Amino acid sequence: MGDRTLTRADLAEAVFRKIGLSRTESAQLVEMVLEEICSTIAKGESVKVSSFGSFLVREKNERVGRNPKTGEEVPISPRHVAVFKPSNVLKDRILEAHSKRADAGSGLELMRAAE
Repeated sequence: MGDRTLTRADLAEAVFRKIGLSRTESAQLVEMVLEEICSTIAKGESVKVSSFGSFLVREKNERVGRNPKTGEEVPISPRHVAVFKPSNVLKDRILEAHSKRADAGSGLELMRAAE
């Protein structure tokens, strides 16, 4: 598994290369899209990106937690949390990519074993 993280700058660079906007315009476009997603989620509304997934706001009830250091019970207040639910299309792409890597890895092991 790679340790590379996709950043805003990477997204802006991809927009620049694929669409042909200037680097500044590409960065502004990425910022506008991310800001729209953030502000919509902050209002408590869901954001659905077709073939990618949905960003949802989930309500968590009050519950009792435990301080791991002392073992003392501590009440955790109710709150709203943002969650991401991947689409079936995205899940399928991830499974496909991982199975290809697993197949390629076992092929290499078989080739090495035959040597």
